[in-house]
Amino acid sequence: MIVSRFAPSPTGYLHVGGLRTALYAYLFAKKNKGQIILRIEDTDQKRHVEGAEDNLIKSLHWAGIEFDEGPHIGGENGPYRQSERTEKYQMVTKELLDMDKAYRCFCTEERLEELRQKQEASKFPTGYDGYCRNLTREEVHELIQKGTPHVVRLKVPKDEIVFFEDIVRGKVKFASHTVDDQVLLKSDTFPTYHLANVVDDHLMGVTHVIRGEEWLPSTPKHILLYQALGWAAPTFAHLPLILNEDRSKLSKRQGDVAVEDYIAKGFGKEELINFIAFLGWNPGGTREIYSLQELIEVFDLKKVQKGGAIFNLDKLNWFKEVWRQRRLHDFAVREGLERDIQETKQGGYKITIIGDEARHIFSRELLKLVDEYLPENEERDEYFLLRCLYAVKDKLIQEPQKIDEFIHFYFEAPELDNALFLNERMNVDEKVVQKALELSIQALGQIEEWDEQIIKDIMITAIEKAGLNNGQVLWPLRVALTHVEFSPGAFESAWVLGKDKTISLLEQALHSL
Repeated sequence: MIVSRFAPSPTGYLHVGGLRTALYAYLFAKKNKGQIILRIEDTDQKRHVEGAEDNLIKSLHWAGIEFDEGPHIGGENGPYRQSERTEKYQMVTKELLDMDKAYRCFCTEERLEELRQKQEASKFPTGYDGYCRNLTREEVHELIQKGTPHVVRLKVPKDEIVFFEDIVRGKVKFASHTVDDQVLLKSDTFPTYHLANVVDDHLMGVTHVIRGEEWLPSTPKHILLYQALGWAAPTFAHLPLILNEDRSKLSKRQGDVAVEDYIAKGFGKEELINFIAFLGWNPGGTREIYSLQELIEVFDLKKVQKGGAIFNLDKLNWFKEVWRQRRLHDFAVREGLERDIQETKQGGYKITIIGDEARHIFSRELLKLVDEYLPENEERDEYFLLRCLYAVKDKLIQEPQKIDEFIHFYFEAPELDNALFLNERMNVDEKVVQKALELSIQALGQIEEWDEQIIKDIMITAIEKAGLNNGQVLWPLRVALTHVEFSPGAFESAWVLGKDKTISLLEQALHSL
């Protein structure tokens, strides 16, 4: 049976590249009636971020990628966190030492740094020179007795050619003399990525390793380790890099790279998964719109390209619009509406005609919420309710039962928690929050015609003039308006609330700081 895996490190958000790796591993396993395992590679405790594992699992679940085994569901191959499997790695390391396939290295950080500098100065490839490889048993024993810190290295043969067949790249070969004696076990007895990766893939029965091409240089190290242990290596498939439009490596310096960012911006899982699937793969033909189930049916790793894949935001927005129209169409069919759903847009999401055109977006059941959200003893503002519904219409179409979760904060905002304003990933600290709120009050106060597109244009211009980035202003603006971590975007929320309420909430937030 085919078994694939996704093995992220809990060091922060789920990168869109990580989502693609997880998606391809999932599609490959399900296409071939196999299984997929989620494994958390957390041996580097210094980089561990609290809550990152839960966020990874939450984002993957949102995308529709469900695992057969993992830390959140269990299974027969657990535990699924590498920090809980250290005994296994230590046992394997002992086996390698006993077979003389590995050795203890007592070199200090200072010696290794001096070696690296000499190699660079001489324009030689950097790598360990094998200084401790030939220490006698007596010398090793004496150093251990003294408590000398040490690591364990693989004894790499220096006269072999390493071959392997990559599904994406075909036949690949490396000369073993170009591979240094890699560290297997660190001085703190925790394994390196290379050791833990090989041991876990073998013990968990992984048959296919699907990962980014940045891991291609590590593959000969892994194959040599498989050979030293007498284990059969899995089949590898190294995926192409995801690139910015200028062909630089995709990074947060040039735009959003976290799946959470796209969720917060209102992208649905259908369009994001559809777009991500086509980053480096194409089933052939002209068709581009596929559901997750349809992707399973047509996916083929052999059709993954070798060259880098361009992350094109225009294309992503095109997928978003296509899927929005499809959801609206499916919703209309489900609700039995006899006429087409038409949206009146004049500059953003402004509803210029409140009435049949807006009502036909929602089912009769949703419109009964007028009584729940607009009590008799208050002035009934059905227009306000419709704006709230309109701002989250795509989500309502998918999960109408979550209506209260989507709009409750517009009617009775939770108590404002000032900690929500801070966002390290977006470089939002206390000073930035105050500046953002002051800028928003000044910019929005100038607007006469309260329209979402006008709001957006005014704010973007003001942000550019202030020398800030969008996230530094729009994150505090949205928190000030909704008091919650997840809600419609800042522009939509301001439009829903109206000018007076928006300015009032911003002033209250500024005062609370």
